Amino acid sequence: MRQISKWPVLTSSVLACLALGCSQAASNQSTAVDAGAGAVAVQAWVTLTDQSRLLQPVAGIQFRSEPALALNIEVDPSQRFQEMVGFGANISDASAWLIQNRMNAQQRSALIQDLFGPAPGIGLSFTRLTIGASDFSQRHYSLDDMPAGQSDYALEKFSIDPMRSEVLPVVKAALAINPNLKVMASPWSAPAWMKTSDSLITGSLRPQAYGAFSAYLARFADAMESEGIPLFALTLQNEPHFEPPDYPGMRVDSASRAKLIGEHLGPLLATRARPVRILDWDHNWDEPQAPLDVLADDKARPYVAGVAWHCYAGDVAAQSLVHDRYPQKETYFTECSGGDWKPYWPETLPWFMRHLIIGTTRGWAKGVLLWNIALDENHGPHLGGCKDCRGVVTINSVTGEVTRNFDYYALAHASRFVRPGARRIQSGTGVAGLETVAFQNADDNSIALLVLNSAAQTLRFSVSQGGRTFEHSMPGASVATFVWTPSR
Repeated sequence: MRQISKWPVLTSSVLACLALGCSQAASNQSTAVDAGAGAVAVQAWVTLTDQSRLLQPVAGIQFRSEPALALNIEVDPSQRFQEMVGFGANISDASAWLIQNRMNAQQRSALIQDLFGPAPGIGLSFTRLTIGASDFSQRHYSLDDMPAGQSDYALEKFSIDPMRSEVLPVVKAALAINPNLKVMASPWSAPAWMKTSDSLITGSLRPQAYGAFSAYLARFADAMESEGIPLFALTLQNEPHFEPPDYPGMRVDSASRAKLIGEHLGPLLATRARPVRILDWDHNWDEPQAPLDVLADDKARPYVAGVAWHCYAGDVAAQSLVHDRYPQKETYFTECSGGDWKPYWPETLPWFMRHLIIGTTRGWAKGVLLWNIALDENHGPHLGGCKDCRGVVTINSVTGEVTRNFDYYALAHASRFVRPGARRIQSGTGVAGLETVAFQNADDNSIALLVLNSAAQTLRFSVSQGGRTFEHSMPGASVATFVWTPSR
């Protein structure tokens, strides 16, 4: 995984969405009707840091032909930015093992429907897999392990069998609920025989293994496609500037990544009938120069579709810095974990929304991923790495019961209402503690506006769009999503 204690994150687990609230949300999602007298109805959902309201609907909000308040958020659909792939989390080995082995069939089906289905589900549309083991695996392995001193440059021993009992069934179940789910993948290490350390732990890729490692990644893409799981994108290494001491990792500096992509992986994937995006970096915000160096390479640049980012060091502004230099390249946010190191909702909810939901998308991210989609009550299972991480949900390892955690609700404020193909549109932000991001869905033109009140006190504000306004009050450190369809 990464350097953990860099930011304030996740909090204590919370209760599931009340059935009444979920059903109301389902019936109201992305709808707005003429309410008479020139009014247009607005649907709203709120989450409060005292946990008294968790993605709960608010009634009675209407656009009217009235002046805006002094504290006003202007939404302008004519200013359009990136097209969204979606929001989601990683289906790690640990997550898949828990779902397959610690839940009964009814529990498993309900969870997959809730995570990946439409309202009352939260509609996750993007996920990430590990190519081989991560720290959230119960053993360290690659997809082509060999006895010490032996190699397999022809990849005769390559197999995705380690994924068959748990990971593949969970991904296939998610695809059955959402056939448009986008799946990306990242290796934590090349097979040990390809590396200078002769181990999955630490080391770098031997130059003579560049071709074999590229073929290994291409073979993975082919194997997944044969299972009915086409890959949307891959990175050639998770956190390539970090060599963890107790779980798989591999250092791949920018020059090596450029050579791998430009001379090996890029040309190889270009021969496939189904394109697979190559995303560079897949590491923290604190080293924007690292992906810039790869994009500056004339051989690598044509094969790099975009840049992937993690949250554990630096600032989200790095995404815009790289985007501004290479605006034709895509931006994705591919990992951030919460955990017990910051358990307080009033402290953590604003940070989470400001940086990971609002900040990443205002920073051009087309897709946003959190880390483990599920962990157990003991923050695992894991082997090395993070000892106090939390999943999007917690699965009780004895009963199979699900607790929906803080980041479940943070994701849901976007994923339930911002559908794949939506465009980010202009919205005012940073005024008196209000931070926002807005999107317009492609299928019905509905607008979803996410608002964070990061102030300590309640703020009353207006929202303006198309010459009309509505007013609303938000308690301090709270989140709201507003949805409406502009009147014609």
